[in-house]
Amino acid sequence: MASIYTVRQVNTYIKNMFTQDFALNKIKIKGEVSNCKYHTSGHIYFTLKDENSTLACVMFYQNRKGLKFRLQEGQQVVCSGMVNVYERDGRYQLYANQIEQDGAGDLYQKFQELKLRLEEMGMFAEEYKQPIPHYAMSIGIVTAATGAAIHDIIQIASRRNPYVQLYLQPALVQGIGAAESIVHGIQILDRMNLDCIIVGRGGGSIEDLWAFNEEIVARAIFECETPIISAVGHEVDFTIADFVADLRAPTPSAAAELAVFDYRLLDGMLGEIKQRMEISMNQRLQLEKHRLERELLRLRLLHPGNQLLQKKQYLLKLQGDLQRNIEHSLEINRHRLELIARRLQGVSPLNKLTGGYAYISNQDGNPIESMDQVKVGEILSLRLKDGRVQTKVLKKEQIRYDDR
Repeated sequence: MASIYTVRQVNTYIKNMFTQDFALNKIKIKGEVSNCKYHTSGHIYFTLKDENSTLACVMFYQNRKGLKFRLQEGQQVVCSGMVNVYERDGRYQLYANQIEQDGAGDLYQKFQELKLRLEEMGMFAEEYKQPIPHYAMSIGIVTAATGAAIHDIIQIASRRNPYVQLYLQPALVQGIGAAESIVHGIQILDRMNLDCIIVGRGGGSIEDLWAFNEEIVARAIFECETPIISAVGHEVDFTIADFVADLRAPTPSAAAELAVFDYRLLDGMLGEIKQRMEISMNQRLQLEKHRLERELLRLRLLHPGNQLLQKKQYLLKLQGDLQRNIEHSLEINRHRLELIARRLQGVSPLNKLTGGYAYISNQDGNPIESMDQVKVGEILSLRLKDGRVQTKVLKKEQIRYDDR
């Protein structure tokens, strides 16, 4: 009866066979680099391929010291090392200890030629690139209906702004007909008058991403009237679509970050702006209020009614001043008259008639000042303080008073 072996025993046996094979222990293999990944541990995992076959390869961190260039998709290289079996997975692979460039691979060469030609045509020029709207509310997406890319975009867009509208146009992103499918998706979304469009997919080998290196895709992006963000592969991956697009995002997640504004940040910013505007408006209102109060005061001062009131008050003041001046003048004149009256009274003939004196006049009314004016028998008039008396001159006698 045939012996029964465990899986591990079989894998160990095959590994020993590889180890004992001198040709596989020290071998050089030429091929095109595909599906290259730099692991966080420092190891490099990639695939060598030719027209018919592929071979899994790994270069451990300690062997990278001799690698004088960065391993990338599409490079034609010669790898030196040993082919052996990884017992855990039961698959064989090339353990490379040295890698040298051996010219560009076919796809890489096609990429460089198309890139150069489109660049010479001006399709990469900055003057043709449209700005991505800062506050896009309607965003189109051309990618596979399933996969990490659309999931990441939806998740980030929902987190940043739940009000943004996403329009998915499913498309093939690799394989036969992928380029035409991408072009069709771009053209459909371009007719919807959206704010911007994201075109992309997740990472992969240069073959997986090749649809985004096709000229028809580049022309569709260039001719699109809606701003386009290209988000193809990982950060290290570059495609023709990245150069033609209005903006290149390193990943689909980064494209969502660039296209969808953060509603919370905007809301906070608008709140601050509102607060500053309210403060500024209140300050302006206070200034205008004070200015209006000053203008109102001026209007009140210049108002005809107020002017009339001021003139009336002024006239009343003048009237009062005039009245006081008149009264003062009258008082002064009254005092003057009293003084004059007293003086006149002092020299008044009537005043001298008191004390036995009389005013003597003849019948013609002429005053008698001397006895020479009087004749004996003449009728004279005597005016006393309280009346008039007529008398007849009976006798004249000359008296000289100054001879006493």
